[in-house]
Parts: sequence; C-alpha cells; structure tokens
Amino acid sequence: MSQLPPAIFLMGPTAAGKTDLAIELTKVLPCELISVDSALVYRGMDIGTAKPSKEVLAEYPHRLIDILDPAEAYSAADFRRDALQAMAEITARGNIPLLVGGTMLYYKALVDGLADMPAADPEVRAQIEEEAARLGWQALHDQLAAIDPASAARIHPNDPQRLSRALEVFRVSGQSMTELRLKQSRQTTDAAASGRQQLPYTVANLAIAPANRQVLHERIKQRFTNMLEQRFIDEVVALRNRSDLHAGLPSIRAVGYRQVWDYLDGKLTSAEMQERGIIATRQLAKRQFTWLRSWNDLHWLDSLDCDNLPRTLKYLGTISILS
Repeated sequence: MSQLPPAIFLMGPTAAGKTDLAIELTKVLPCELISVDSALVYRGMDIGTAKPSKEVLAEYPHRLIDILDPAEAYSAADFRRDALQAMAEITARGNIPLLVGGTMLYYKALVDGLADMPAADPEVRAQIEEEAARLGWQALHDQLAAIDPASAARIHPNDPQRLSRALEVFRVSGQSMTELRLKQSRQTTDAAASGRQQLPYTVANLAIAPANRQVLHERIKQRFTNMLEQRFIDEVVALRNRSDLHAGLPSIRAVGYRQVWDYLDGKLTSAEMQERGIIATRQLAKRQFTWLRSWNDLHWLDSLDCDNLPRTLKYLGTISILS
C-alpha cells in the first residue's frame, strides 16, 4: 500500500466547513481539489448549492464543478470515471488529489466500484412516473417492498428519484438492485482476496463536522436564510424560465431547489418553503452522518476547533500520506 500514490478524502455533512479546510490544505500541501458534490456539477446553480464564488474558484480551482447543464443527468458512474481521470492527471504532476464534498455515494463508487446496473430506460421511467401520478408514490414504494425489501427499507417513499430508479432496475433487468449489489460485493471481495486494487491510491479518510449537532442545525438554518437573501428565488426563476427544465430532473430535485420550485408553483407558501428547505437540508445531513458512521479508517475533526489544519497535517504524517 505504501507504494501507491496518496489521495485525501475530505468528507462531512453539508454546512460543516469542508471547503474552507480544503483550501487551507492547498496552501501548505501540493494538493489539487476535486469536488465530490452531485449539485455543484451544474452550471447556473450557484446560490442554492453554496458553490464557492468565482473569485475563490479562480484562485483555488476545483475539478468537476460547472461541468454540466442542469438539463443533463450525472450518475455515480459518471463521477467515478471523471474523478479517476482527474486523480490520475494530478498524480502524474506529482501532486495530491484532494477530494472534497458530501455526496457519499460518489465516494463509495470511487472506492468500491459500481454494480453493473442496467442503463436508464426512458420508456420504463415514463411508465413509473405515470403510475406515481395515478396511484401515488406510496403505492410504488409498496411495489418495491414486495420485490426488494432491502431497498424499500433504505429508500423513503418521499424520495421519488431513488424509488423510481430501484423499480426501473427491476423492470428492465428482472433482478432487484439488492441482488445486483450483492453480486458486485462478491466480485469486490474476490478482487481483494486476489490482491487486485479497486482504487490505486493510499487514501487518508477525513471528516469534519461540529461535534454538537445543534450547532450544525443552526448553521443549516442560517445558510438557507442567507441563500434567500442572496436572491436564491431569482436563480430558480431563471431556471424555470427555460423551456427544457422541469421538477422531475435530478438537478431540480436537489435540496432547496425543489422546495423553491414548489413555492413558485404555488404549492407552498413562502414560510412553508423556508421551513421545508431547512428540514430537507437537515435530513440530508442526517443521511450523510449515516454514511460516515459506517466508513472505515475515518479521522474526525470538529468544525469548531481552531487548529484543524495542524491536526490534519499531523494525522497525514502519522499515516505516511506526507513524504
């Protein structure tokens, strides 16, 4: 393992201070930044994603930010391909890839690879959405529970994107998402036993968050309020004014955007939109913590500590990431 080039994962829940610490690390280490965020890939979605400012990005470039139009989809497989290419280019220059963001599925895809899922089928997806409009998403969740109880236990009935995908996988392939992932897990175990590496890097796994969960909740509330003051609603209005965007797209389903979109549709009052946007962001943070609790070899940092940079450098030295 020590012969593999180094890489750093800087993970954590939303509003935890990941970007600030990543930038501090680039000032003292030969790191180049790669964004691990499923919303930051989209151009024109800046305020609601808390995207670093143009000035910050000019001084501290991040790979995989502003690479897609909001009308396009971006999968974990797409991320894995792009991240591996970026990591290889950074390593070839003698620098350290520093991956920063909170989309935990992307990290997992990078480390473990992905099950061989069937490609999206627009006709099947349209059938599922028609059923949802007619029967409701709870009825479709009941369908999923009958064919794939493990996925149904993991996917909330109010998560139409993941619910639809799980049903689509079964209808297209005849196998549940759980069955396909178990097959991938066995392949990963076999690869590890034979000495083949899924990810050819020695990775330092870091996570940052306030030790006090209430502090994070207050940060989330304040950040959403700040977004609205920065004209977040106008940003969503500009997206709505395009003829090719709608509420079913992955980009518009992003936390915050879907609540403002519903507000503009007249489905929510302004107060309801703000409340639901904050609640949805807190729920996102909770899911991120759930992922992180199961992550191996994870070194935690408290957002409120004033010496996270030296603590991080000391940790990187102890695990031989820094030569």
